[in-house]
Amino acid sequence: QVQLVESGGGLVQAGASLRLSCAVSGRTFTMAAMAWFRQAPGKEREFVGAITNRASKTYYADSVQGRFTISRAVARNTLYLQMDSLKSEDTAVYSCAASSLTYPHENYYRTARTYDYWGQGTQVTVSS
Repeated sequence: QVQLVESGGGLVQAGASLRLSCAVSGRTFTMAAMAWFRQAPGKEREFVGAITNRASKTYYADSVQGRFTISRAVARNTLYLQMDSLKSEDTAVYSCAASSLTYPHENYYRTARTYDYWGQGTQVTVSS
């Protein structure tokens, strides 16, 4: 079994930065890929970014490309999301997710149903 626990959320002003962390325990980094998703009130969950284990390829949603950076520290069993130049529209609950399988196309990694394990989420609020 795999457990994911997010931390690092909070209330910041527009333009500020935050770094989210996702601590992974259990089968840890045998996971093929990990990702961040977010869900704002009244909206559907949306893809933020993903990173593959084998090639360390990264993928981002257009809305965060150039502002957010996803990375992982294998030795610490931790996934990160560095968020810069935050906007009010980034306000949401951010959740990390892990997939035990490898897929042939990046579109799979952008889809929530690809992921087997999920954390509880951490709230990020950006005031304008």
